[in-house]
Amino acid sequence: MKTILACILAFAVSAIAGKFLIPWLRKLKAGQEIREDGPTWHNSKAGTPTMGGLMFIAGILAAILIAGWQGMTGGDCKHLYIFGFAAIFGVIGFLDDFEKVVHHRNLGLTAIQKFLLQLAAAVAFLTLMRYEGLLTPNLYIPFWNTQVVMSWPVYMVFAAFVIVGTVNAVNITDGIDGLAASVTVPVGLFFAVVAAWWTGLEQLGVYAGALVGALLGFLIYNFHPAKVFMGDTGSLFLGGTVAALAFAYDMPLILIPVGFVYICETMSDILQVGYFKLTHGKRLFKMAPLHHHFELCGWSEVKLVAVFTTVSALGCFAAALGVLNRYHF
Repeated sequence: MKTILACILAFAVSAIAGKFLIPWLRKLKAGQEIREDGPTWHNSKAGTPTMGGLMFIAGILAAILIAGWQGMTGGDCKHLYIFGFAAIFGVIGFLDDFEKVVHHRNLGLTAIQKFLLQLAAAVAFLTLMRYEGLLTPNLYIPFWNTQVVMSWPVYMVFAAFVIVGTVNAVNITDGIDGLAASVTVPVGLFFAVVAAWWTGLEQLGVYAGALVGALLGFLIYNFHPAKVFMGDTGSLFLGGTVAALAFAYDMPLILIPVGFVYICETMSDILQVGYFKLTHGKRLFKMAPLHHHFELCGWSEVKLVAVFTTVSALGCFAAALGVLNRYHF
């Protein structure tokens, strides 16, 4: 019930926040600068307000405080750790968005600046989770229902890499109207369902429910044609949330099936760059990341979102089967 309550509250807060946030962003002239190397028809989106991720961040915060209050009074604050961690990434994204809006440059923070900030946040989160006894170096293997015991130094390096990679993969996925939010809804549902069937994960279920509701509220304004973009503020927050949930559930490898779309988007970018350099100018895809390739193949943004979200949902269903024996559905 608390998970459902969190979902409803987050949806309401996010949807209502949009009514006030979007006009405010327009007043600030916080419009998105469109990538010069992106599809030409995206130029019509220039000036659309960005940093809209603030509305679903607000929705999640309000919902987890209200729906998770009883758990907090009992000393269970796991959902607050996740929010705090994701919020740090949101702040990094906000700084990036602010640079774009104020100086009207689409590059924002440099790659090394973002990487170092993200790495520091990942290490801080992992250290906190270990200190609180919420993290183990036992790497759970979905589908095989077994574990690989790792040393703490190796696990920490692995975990930091996975977190930073996940955050940036979600950021790359945020390239067309409604895509990143829609793809992440099934991910939130997966974590909510797992929490509903396993004792001790109630607060995490509250967070997952809030994530789903807040994103649905945001999609009212972000679905094509978008009235607002989430910006790096929202996409980095989402990436931090997805990564933190996977580690809070102590099963980071579950990110492979639930984050299949994120992985495909990232790999298309890596393969495109690598192939371009190896062949001295040839392209593997018409454009990277992957959603732009399908755009140039004639897919509409609505079709893209529908197909990618379906793929995400199938990956999350497979993930549920993969943890079936661990969580006794």
